[in-house]
Amino acid sequence: MARLLLLVLAASLVALASCQRLPVLAKGLPVLAKGLPVLAPVTKDPATSLYTIPFHQGASLVLDIAGPLVWSTCQRGDLPTDIPCSSPTCLLANAYPAPGCPAPSCGSGSHDKQCTTYPSNPVTGACAAGSLARTTLIADTTDGNNPVSQVYVRILAACAPRKLLASLPRGSMGVAGLGGSGLALPAQVASTQKVANKFLLCLPSGGPGVAIFGGGPLPWPQLTQSMPYTPLVTKGGSPAHYISVKAIQLEDTRVSVSERVLATGGVMLSTRLPYALLRHDVYRPLVDAFTKALAAQPANGAPVARAVKPVAPFELCYDTKSLGNNPGGYWVPNVGMTLDGGSDWWMTGKNFMVDVKPGTACVAFVEMKGVEAGDGRAPAVILGGAQLEELVLDFDMEKKRLGFLRLPHYMDCSRFNFTRSA
Repeated sequence: MARLLLLVLAASLVALASCQRLPVLAKGLPVLAKGLPVLAPVTKDPATSLYTIPFHQGASLVLDIAGPLVWSTCQRGDLPTDIPCSSPTCLLANAYPAPGCPAPSCGSGSHDKQCTTYPSNPVTGACAAGSLARTTLIADTTDGNNPVSQVYVRILAACAPRKLLASLPRGSMGVAGLGGSGLALPAQVASTQKVANKFLLCLPSGGPGVAIFGGGPLPWPQLTQSMPYTPLVTKGGSPAHYISVKAIQLEDTRVSVSERVLATGGVMLSTRLPYALLRHDVYRPLVDAFTKALAAQPANGAPVARAVKPVAPFELCYDTKSLGNNPGGYWVPNVGMTLDGGSDWWMTGKNFMVDVKPGTACVAFVEMKGVEAGDGRAPAVILGGAQLEELVLDFDMEKKRLGFLRLPHYMDCSRFNFTRSA
């Protein structure tokens, strides 16, 4: 309870710092528009399969849906903070240390020395010491249909050396954490812009997608008004977003994975991975059931799928000419997850079949390495980018729930209008 109260206090201090210690805008820059959600286009980098949003000075930030911080290679114009090491804000900045990073400590000397935190690269796992600075995210506000006006969003970011950019997309200068932390980007936008602590994400399979921080009105109201929701779950002190899955099925047949197995470790959402990782006790039953179901499809009029030599890291690969196509992608059995709350999250071939080379497509489910069946220290399933693309995902941290909606086959994430209204 004491830690909970401390974290609440820290979040309040972050809000206070955002309001009272902002850099002075140069003359002629737009006035901050408060009360409207903040809009950012999302781009998928073809070389890394990571997703980015514009930052400033022509650079971008990589989206890490599980990250607790915003960090960047700080530039001239970013203002250093005077946040003490012993302050609640510094505690919040170090609340979720990455594996293998130094444990934050103020040492035995003065507790008034400057706060140091340890941002990490979500791809390589590398981390480095950095101080906190006040920087600016340049974006647009939105009325749900169009961008309205440009806005300068003041945020706290951990400064990092350039070496921490290894394996990130060219042109990026850091990472925007979207996890359930008080210093993640959604919480900071909520504090600075006086909007809800929630964000909508529509990840593109091509380009561009959209991120909206601060709630509604949502685009595509004719679809999103009936959006189903499932509880967001926290696991083991992680800032990552989890959901509770009760069952997995292929078409109308349940896969032999128990609810207890799925609950052990939970189901995590990730933009760091391009495909799904499954623990052995979930992977093996699903892959075996998929192979059996695909072999039975010709009786339903589908083509006869022809297996080909696997392409690492995938186990099941097929000749694309033998699969056939429909509006949901390759003609393969749909995979469904029954969620807490009773809704079903369905994945078509678009979300789990990937083209690895001309003429070959593989099932984008991969078995976790070095993790034993039933090991609750690892998630039962990690859904990667391929499973999250072309869905409208509404992360509501205030109500602790996730809305999800598959767009019709004639729509995609690029349909949002980025033309500023008159």
